[in-house]
Order: sequence, then C-alpha cells, then structure tokens
Amino acid sequence: MLLKTLREHFYSSLKGDYPETEIQSFFNLLSECYLKMKGVEVSLNLYVPISGKKTEKFDNAITRLKNQEPIQYIIGSTEFYGLPFKVTENTLIPRPETEELVQWVTDISKSKTESLSILDIGTGTGCIAISLSKNRPNDKVFAVDISKKALTVARTNAKLNKVEVEFIELDILNWNLKVSSLEFKNKEFDIIVSNPPYVRALEKSRMSDNVLRHEPPLALYVDDDNPLIYYKAIAEFAQTYLKNKGQLFFEINQYLGSEMVQLLKDCNFEDVVIKKDIFGNDRMVSGIKIS
Repeated sequence: MLLKTLREHFYSSLKGDYPETEIQSFFNLLSECYLKMKGVEVSLNLYVPISGKKTEKFDNAITRLKNQEPIQYIIGSTEFYGLPFKVTENTLIPRPETEELVQWVTDISKSKTESLSILDIGTGTGCIAISLSKNRPNDKVFAVDISKKALTVARTNAKLNKVEVEFIELDILNWNLKVSSLEFKNKEFDIIVSNPPYVRALEKSRMSDNVLRHEPPLALYVDDDNPLIYYKAIAEFAQTYLKNKGQLFFEINQYLGSEMVQLLKDCNFEDVVIKKDIFGNDRMVSGIKIS
C-alpha cells in the first residue's frame, strides 16, 4: 500500500469520530512512531510503499482510536515539560496543567542556591519528579506511589531522561505505617509536591470517554463525601517530613480552592497561595510549614 493510500484510509476510517485536525495530528504521531517520518516527510513521500506489517499497526491504531483510547497509550509515549515520557494504562497521562505546577516549583526554587531535598507524592509516570530533577540536577529528588506498575514506568522514564530519582512504594493514606521504615528514616524535605486524585464522582459526566474508559481510576477519582482525603493525608505527612519553613505544593480540583486554603491553614501552613492555570481556573495551591 502506498503512503498516500494509507493516509486516505486512515482519514476516512476516523471521519465522524474525531475532528479532521485531530485525525491529522493522530496520523502524524503514528507516522513518526511507526514510519520514523515527521509530518513534512510524509508529504514528501506519499508514493513510498508501506509494508503490510506497518499498515496492520495503523489498522490496529484505528480500532483503538474508535474505542476512544488515548493516542498516548497507543504510541506508548508523550511529552511533558519538553521531555519524553513512556506511558502505559497503569499511569495517568501527564497534563499541561501539571507542567504549570512544575514551573511554579521551579520558579520558587530559583532563589535557593543550596541543594534541596524534594519529594513528589503520587508520581505516576514520574513526570513531576523527573522534570524537577532535570532542571535542578544538584537537588536530591524522591518520588512515591502506591502502584508497583506505575513505579516501574517511572524508573524507566528516569533512565530515559538520564536523571537520578529515588522511587519508593508508599500508600500515602497509610503513611504512618511507614514512619519507622528505612526509606524515610531521618528524612526531611525542603519541598513536597503532589498531584493527587481529586476528581469527584459527580464530575465524571464532564469528562471525555477516553479518560473514563482508559485512564487508571486509582489516579483520578475520590468520593464525593471526602474529596480532600489525599490532601489531608499529605498535609499530615508533611507535619513529620517537611522541614520547618519548607513548602508544600498541590495541584487541586478547580472547584475546591477555598476548601484547600482552609485545609492548609488548619494544618499549620502560612502564606497559603492559590494560583490559577492558563485557563483561569484555581489549579494550584502552596503553603509554608510553621512549627
């Protein structure tokens, strides 16, 4: 099959399922992954024959796209903060809003010349921890997650991006069971950052099918009656493991900004600040620990 014919087949198969611009984006990503051709190269090589094995890959991708599977899972990778990351069905796909959280932590850290100790809680792909380590190579970065499979992906991503991050398995809702563990013995952090699950069940109707059907529920959802469960646990954890005057950063549910401010104040944090994302939504909060 010629590349031109393959492209026409791809477009016609997904017409009606996605906007044309999105189909074009999918084809470009798949061409780069399967054919090692970027968009311009595709246009210059339309009459190049494509092997049956490679056309089968595109057909498989069409089937998965029709089932609303995210393109990142199909190609097995994405980009975050200018860095490449492997993703699997065991990890949440990193979002642009989380890049803003990384940028905020990086901006605050610029004034600190000494080496910092940073902990990322609920690391998933490792995107936050790895991006921070890449941009602050002299800092000591740690990351925890409850999922063994997610930690395997995160370790792969650390090697891919040539950074050193210490990954630890931890259920943050039961962190007090780990207090005497060697992994945390004598550790204190200058910065703790987290993008924990925060989507309430009542908000699922606003989410797209590709998220609802395919991304890991453990990394996304909380009960309507206890939506701040992870934030409370992390704030309590910070009372033990965050240094005095250390800073805590969260990505948050845009509808619960005022509740998050009150939570941090109740947990002995001062200078609590809400930061909006590029869409104008309350998306991040930070506070400084006081004794």
